[in-house]
Amino acid sequence: WDIRSGQQIQVFNGHNDWVYAVEYSPFVINDSSGKSNVICSGSDDNTIRFWDIRSNKSQLYVMKLDEGIYCLKFVVLKKKENTNNVANDLTLCYGLKKEMTCFFFEKLFVLEMIGLIQKRK
Repeated sequence: WDIRSGQQIQVFNGHNDWVYAVEYSPFVINDSSGKSNVICSGSDDNTIRFWDIRSNKSQLYVMKLDEGIYCLKFVVLKKKENTNNVANDLTLCYGLKKEMTCFFFEKLFVLEMIGLIQKRK
């Protein structure tokens, strides 16, 4: 949606059931057209999908799970390394349909995979 006009400007097709969660991710990918942000969506079709918001192409990556996804949240965890540098780990937290009180955490190696996919194109 364009927040100024209130008009729909883009559609991401790929889920085949209700989408219950959408999260704007804190990471950026680089491709031939420059830098682009990523949106993550979770659905009752048992998938979490990552979308490049600039290209409006098919999803960048799909995580297939055993149950529907009802909530998503990116969490940036900072840790201090021995060299006094601060490193950030990005973790995706999600809740499943049957396990509404249980959250799962995935350290996002997905970022590296998306980068590799973009370089191969």
